[in-house]
Amino acid sequence: MIKPKIIYMGTPEFAVAPLKALINSGYNIQAVVTVPDKPAGRGLKFSESAIKQFAKEQGIPILQPISLKDPIFLEQLASYNSDLFIVVAFRMLPKSVWSMPSMGTFNLHASLLPQYRGAAPINWAIINGEETSGVTTFMIDEKIDTGAILMQRECKIDEHETIGTLYDKLMEIGSQLMLDTVKGISDGSLTPKAQSELIKTTGMIKDAPKITKELCNIKWSNNAIDIERFIRGLSPYPCAFANLTDGKKSMNIKIFDAKYCVDNCANQDLITENNDIGKILCDGKTYLKVICGKGLLSIDELQAAGKKRMKIREFLLGFRDVENYKFL
Repeated sequence: MIKPKIIYMGTPEFAVAPLKALINSGYNIQAVVTVPDKPAGRGLKFSESAIKQFAKEQGIPILQPISLKDPIFLEQLASYNSDLFIVVAFRMLPKSVWSMPSMGTFNLHASLLPQYRGAAPINWAIINGEETSGVTTFMIDEKIDTGAILMQRECKIDEHETIGTLYDKLMEIGSQLMLDTVKGISDGSLTPKAQSELIKTTGMIKDAPKITKELCNIKWSNNAIDIERFIRGLSPYPCAFANLTDGKKSMNIKIFDAKYCVDNCANQDLITENNDIGKILCDGKTYLKVICGKGLLSIDELQAAGKKRMKIREFLLGFRDVENYKFL
């Protein structure tokens, strides 16, 4: 098998491990395409994407176009005469880009397509209480995450899985799937399968839209089980949050870890009135529970604005009369 000449496109840490696997397997990575550097932090210093930092360490040429339709960028890209483009967590490509290489362009996506098309598949799989997730490689076409599927690999979502732990698992599985896909494309053993064939058996299609700050706000009127999943699906980043108030002052609280109280979830809705939602039950030392629309949620780890992240025992040591507060 003759190994193809590859241009790799990506941005975050999730894209680094598959690229590393390709390099370690001896593939010719001609260049890496990533986003332009962006100002970040209080000093607004320009920060580089994770994939750019890795590419620099490996001595791989880096392209950072502002527009993927820029004629100069397209000319640069064409000059490599690449066989294959690979995309992992990058922007939507125009046809002038994805149709360029002779073997086409494929994407590694962190879900079992056609389920969870979109920008945040790992988050939404946990938030929605799925028992399995996985990774998919597919050929890119005109729409987002709709191209013909090449390969898939499934992954179990554990009971207390967070976006952080599932992200790491899928990154490792995705690296191997990437290698298998490149080999299959190179030796002609893969036959792409239209997603329309799978939609017939997957039931209702669930999307994975981008996670915005507004979406991270906890709704305490929901079931405690659903709120726990919501928190895990956003932990450790961007993190679910709520406002804690005593009626006079309030503070923003990020919640990293919480568990619904099994003994209360079944009957709490029978004893809770609407004005109790968000109310705190606490012994001042070891636990802090919040009354939800149905059930109680025990908060295990949080971070108040301007403070460090801490376990609930540590938080309660420095926070008096917390039972006089309420979550909104």
